[in-house]
Amino acid sequence: MTSRERVRTIIAGGKPDRCAFWLGMPHPDTWPIYLEYFGFSTQEELRVFLQDDLRWISAEWGSYKHPDGKPMWNPVRTDDSGRTEPVFAHCEDPREVDAWGGWPSVEYLDFSETLERLRNAGDVYRASGMWSCFFHIVADFFGMENYFIKMFTHPEVVDAVTRNVCEFYLEANRRFFELAGSEMDAFFFGNDLGTQLDLIIGPEQIERFVMPYTQKLIDLARSYGYQIMHHCCGSIHKIIDRFIEVGIQALHPLQARAVGMDAESLASRFKGRIAFIGGIDTQLLLVRGTPEDVKAEVRRVKNLLGPNLVVSPSHEAILPNVPPQNVLAMAEAARED
Repeated sequence: MTSRERVRTIIAGGKPDRCAFWLGMPHPDTWPIYLEYFGFSTQEELRVFLQDDLRWISAEWGSYKHPDGKPMWNPVRTDDSGRTEPVFAHCEDPREVDAWGGWPSVEYLDFSETLERLRNAGDVYRASGMWSCFFHIVADFFGMENYFIKMFTHPEVVDAVTRNVCEFYLEANRRFFELAGSEMDAFFFGNDLGTQLDLIIGPEQIERFVMPYTQKLIDLARSYGYQIMHHCCGSIHKIIDRFIEVGIQALHPLQARAVGMDAESLASRFKGRIAFIGGIDTQLLLVRGTPEDVKAEVRRVKNLLGPNLVVSPSHEAILPNVPPQNVLAMAEAARED
């Protein structure tokens, strides 16, 4: 199988020739260390050497081209005293939300760079689309604690902000999907809903304020024939059944040391119902383990979660404290039959 065929088969729940491998997206400070260690000049050269099967080419990176240089999202304003605060920190009327003049316009989106990268990606699996992290953006517009409080005190205001953010993302993705066509394989988007111990808010609030637009984004992508990859950090085992119901086919990154997210627990409850991407611990193992420790853990996780598994770090932004030899060990063990 080619890399593209392999990951497509894994996410579709079929029978791949083996588990796949994704390096993730190392932190900008990590790349120079790895390139020097392996003797390469570009990130792509290292990915090819490691036989990385997947490329994440987000349509959100650098695509917003406002003529005045304004950012896509500007959730903070300066009050009369010169202090900054979230735009809707004190809002109690949804009409104020709709009347605000700072919402982004899809007319300023330019996807040409993303489309060029997709066309030149080679025979690898391409995950793309707008990142669409609306939960975090809405939190920024209120301030996180205030956001959670307003879910109870002013839910109609939370609805209004969420709707404005998500309507932008729905139209932006629709326009991008029309242009991308078969150049991409999966819609990859994410909202982090877990902490190390549990969900960040209650399941009822997730159902009320997060899942409706998660469903809309998924339905849009599926209407274009794309597979669905979803990023959600932390202890989220309580809502994985719900993710499966709304059409998520692959879950990333499997935060290995979060409660209920170990490979044994995930395999016992969800294997065969959803594909897995990640699961190799970046909190301790990849930082402190030996290459043989890493290989042993990759083999264990593959035995539990494979074959519908893309071996990858339990958070994609690998930090500089992960030795490059451990990354090599992870890639080598991932490729073993």
